[in-house]
Amino acid sequence: MQVLIVAFLVAFTITLWIVRLRHLHGRLTADSTQGVQKFHVGSVPRVGGVGLLGGMVAAWMVLLARGSNESSLMGMLLVAALPAFLMGLAEDISKKVGALPRLLATMVAAGLGAWWAGAVLPRLDVPGVDALLGWGPAATTFTVFAVAGVAHAVNIIDGFNGLASMVAALMLAALGYVAYLVEDALVWNMTLAGMGALWGFWLWNYPRGLIFLGDGGAYLAGFWFAEAAVLLVARNPQVSPWFGLLVGLYPVFETVFSMYRRRVLQRRSTGLPDALHLHSLIFRRLVRWAAGKEAARDLTRRNAATAPYLWCLAMVSIVPAVLFWRHTSVLVLFALAFILFYIWAYQRIVRFRTRDFRPWKKRP
Repeated sequence: MQVLIVAFLVAFTITLWIVRLRHLHGRLTADSTQGVQKFHVGSVPRVGGVGLLGGMVAAWMVLLARGSNESSLMGMLLVAALPAFLMGLAEDISKKVGALPRLLATMVAAGLGAWWAGAVLPRLDVPGVDALLGWGPAATTFTVFAVAGVAHAVNIIDGFNGLASMVAALMLAALGYVAYLVEDALVWNMTLAGMGALWGFWLWNYPRGLIFLGDGGAYLAGFWFAEAAVLLVARNPQVSPWFGLLVGLYPVFETVFSMYRRRVLQRRSTGLPDALHLHSLIFRRLVRWAAGKEAARDLTRRNAATAPYLWCLAMVSIVPAVLFWRHTSVLVLFALAFILFYIWAYQRIVRFRTRDFRPWKKRP
């Protein structure tokens, strides 16, 4: 637990100083309220990923000081994460880095993780596909795309105070639990470092939104989760490859569904931002109604009230994944059930009309 505590304290402290000194760096690092995906008030630093990385590095230094066998691989993974983190940080500062360069950077990071740490997914428990993954180049290519996709997915859900950071921490907690059961010290320490750093940042992000995770932090959190999930399966044959997928299914399916919605239903580029993500609809419709007529005008309060709905949604897939981490067939069924539930919930919220649910107004 020393790894978790150190990661927490260092991330908390670094994030504190970023917030405290925002008057010095805000011109470069601050996010404004302009844009279809902006739901906050004022100018807020979006470089929380710096604190996140600092916490993880501090956790690695604890392992290094102990002479732990895991320190070498964990250090390699931290270096491997730098392309994704730095490209995201460049976007946080310049606001001019496109989606494609950031995606390519996360693919480079995944490739380094595969090369240096052996983070390559060896199987999916799907007939035919497993035979293909038995060929090294195919397995590496698939893993690179999968890791990059997960990192991008965590960035997609980073829209409200406390949302992406807590979801990522919950997903890492699930991996950590199974890593503890199978006695995988590397993945166990990776998850402790990630959780500690995320919670250290989260306390400054939720509920008031004093700082944002930013693209750099979201890519780092997503990459770290994806690498831990791949390593857990690669190093432990008893763990189903569908375990990690079900744990991270909320951000992954949010991304897939958004791409389908934009490209197929709206016939527009998948890279263009919009305010039709599930978390955006919950903010605009469900939370606005639940907050009441007066409180709905408080943007910061509504922002903070949005994340708990999505934390609960993430747990819908995380809980069964933790319960049935060995059993692929059961995990597949729960994955399908989650997808159906997500689509049903999305349709219900799209059709939600606040005028039909106004408890403060007397009905005739």
